[in-house]
Amino acid sequence: MEAPAAPRNPADPGGVTAEIVVNSPEQMKELGRRLAKLLRAGDLVMLTGELGAGKTTLTRGLGEGLGVRGAVTSPTFVIARVHPSLAGGPPLVHVDAYRLGGGLDEMEDLDLDVSLSDSVIVVEWGEGKVEELTDDRLQLLIHRAVGDTTDEVRHVAVTGVGERWGSVDLGVLSA
Repeated sequence: MEAPAAPRNPADPGGVTAEIVVNSPEQMKELGRRLAKLLRAGDLVMLTGELGAGKTTLTRGLGEGLGVRGAVTSPTFVIARVHPSLAGGPPLVHVDAYRLGGGLDEMEDLDLDVSLSDSVIVVEWGEGKVEELTDDRLQLLIHRAVGDTTDEVRHVAVTGVGERWGSVDLGVLSA
């Protein structure tokens, strides 16, 4: 993974703090494993990107890094899956909000706000739907070449929003 970390602006903890180039699915999983080291119970991670960008692949790595039970697969048709920890850490709640259109009202029906305090919640397609769950969140925007399905290069912009992420060095994700 190549990683020019963007300059950190301490006055703006919501700014982009890391830009990472990922060259393969295995590197995307590795990014997830590294990200897991930064997460703790109560964290909300929002993943945005086109179909096939690598959101679920990154979440698989995150699940491996958190040491959770069960194969992390896309929860598109079940909307949310809970993966309990096998390592004494927080469970991983993996949500696919692609089919949800009603924003926070539909998300609240999933009782994610109850789970947030003791879980790591990862929401694919959550932009515009889950921001109100917490003031603190980590947003990952994954860009890939559109139309060229053979190009595995992804550009990942990592943004920490809120006080929780203001002092976290997201540049370690690119190591």
